[in-house]
Amino acid sequence: MLMVEDFDSLLFSVAKACTSPFAVFIQIQGCFICLFLALGWALASYVRNREVKRLKDNMKAGNFFGFLCQDISELEHSMQIKLPRVSVVMPLKGFGEHNLQNWRSQITSLYGGPLEFLFVVESTEDPAYRAVSRLISEFKDNVDAKIIVAGLSTTCSQKIHNQLAGVEKMHRDSKYVLFLDDDVRLHPGTVGALTAEMIKTPEIFIQTGYPLDLPSGSLGSYCIYEYHMPCSMGFATGGRTFFLWGGCMMMHADDFRNDLYGVVTGLRDGGYSDDMTLAAIAGANKRLITSPPVAVFPHPLASDLTFSRYWNYLRKQTFVLESYMTRVNWFMNRALFTVHCYLSWGFVAPFFMATVHIAAALRSSAYPYEETVSSTGLKLVGCLAVSVLIELLSMWNLTKVELQLCNMLSPEEPPVSLDSYNWILIFIALLVDNFLYPLSAFKSHFSQCINWSGVRYYLKDGKIDKIERSNQCGPLATKTYSDLGGKHLFGKKGVPPKLSFLSSLARNIAQWHQPKKFDSIHQ
Repeated sequence: MLMVEDFDSLLFSVAKACTSPFAVFIQIQGCFICLFLALGWALASYVRNREVKRLKDNMKAGNFFGFLCQDISELEHSMQIKLPRVSVVMPLKGFGEHNLQNWRSQITSLYGGPLEFLFVVESTEDPAYRAVSRLISEFKDNVDAKIIVAGLSTTCSQKIHNQLAGVEKMHRDSKYVLFLDDDVRLHPGTVGALTAEMIKTPEIFIQTGYPLDLPSGSLGSYCIYEYHMPCSMGFATGGRTFFLWGGCMMMHADDFRNDLYGVVTGLRDGGYSDDMTLAAIAGANKRLITSPPVAVFPHPLASDLTFSRYWNYLRKQTFVLESYMTRVNWFMNRALFTVHCYLSWGFVAPFFMATVHIAAALRSSAYPYEETVSSTGLKLVGCLAVSVLIELLSMWNLTKVELQLCNMLSPEEPPVSLDSYNWILIFIALLVDNFLYPLSAFKSHFSQCINWSGVRYYLKDGKIDKIERSNQCGPLATKTYSDLGGKHLFGKKGVPPKLSFLSSLARNIAQWHQPKKFDSIHQ
């Protein structure tokens, strides 16, 4: 009994400390963080919802191809033949459960202009090589697609090395180059929408988009969903943004041919993160980055995404802040590092204090004649509960709107429902992810190395200084899966599914629009 009283005494003392002026500030600050996130998601949902309404209005007006273009007259042959050539570069690594469907959505684009797809692997031993080969053979001459073997990187990350290898092999007449990750599931009209914006606004340096995670049910997948949701605010602007996602980037092809602003050398000479490097170049030269409102892509996460793979993904995300090109870039990364860590733990701390207040209130019933709990603590708990409820409702609304937009932009795909989301796990993920982010950031800062798909990169002065590969043996050999897609990096191959309606339609458009586009004109 004495031990219980000692514990209660300690609990009441901690609860009293949680009502000090500084503790009250931390708890009120936590409420404001929740409300700030809610406001950001509300504004993002407003931008996305405008596109939903536009698509509905198009359908009411008789334009049932609104998911391809706003004006149905743009689908006329006289307009389509004027569209510029686009090269799509896809750096690959490994093969997983969703890759084939993602690649299929990419190569069956309903863009009416000349379009080529360059799948880039590091070697023919990569499981992706055989899977892509089978996919390309399935479409034969109806899609201009080929595989490029880039070899191993020595001065930059393997992804950047593959991207630059694809740029070197792109068609000489390509006006735009679109970089896509293999976990991007495109809509039929995505390439056309991005190209239309580039034509409309020539001063655009980079166009980008952002994924909408479809959690698989594990806590790790919900943590990744929660990590991406605050970042999605910066991409739901409907136009100018300062953020860049490497999974979808459209640029002028001549910028790479001419090494404008050092885009090629900046990436090749020690580059670790493609998007951070290009965003730094854009910022240093005051160039425009935009994110059109239709550039949101469903991103199904691996069904067996474990918590350890989430942690490795988080490590990769925080590690990018350790890479930089200039001192200004270094300062901006340090500021982002500091602010993100402060806000993450500033978000979590009030929930710890609220737990103390609630526990103290429950135990106070054992001491009816003593004033053991302050009403201030319970009021703060109430404020936090209301704030987090508003935050979750705003997140729910944005997710609902983006799912609706994705369903309308890909009308052939099975509709994705909000019913599959577990909001209890999402709340837990909010706490777990924000608690772990600073730990991951500090580990990245002090280690200056990261294991990315079986390759260990070491940084020095913000650039890659050393690369170690496992060759499927040694301490890195256990890294046989990538983090999000559950991809086998050294093993299994996939079997392509049957052709869909859009696949057949894409073939017909390719044959109708350019019957000779696959002649050997690359040389």
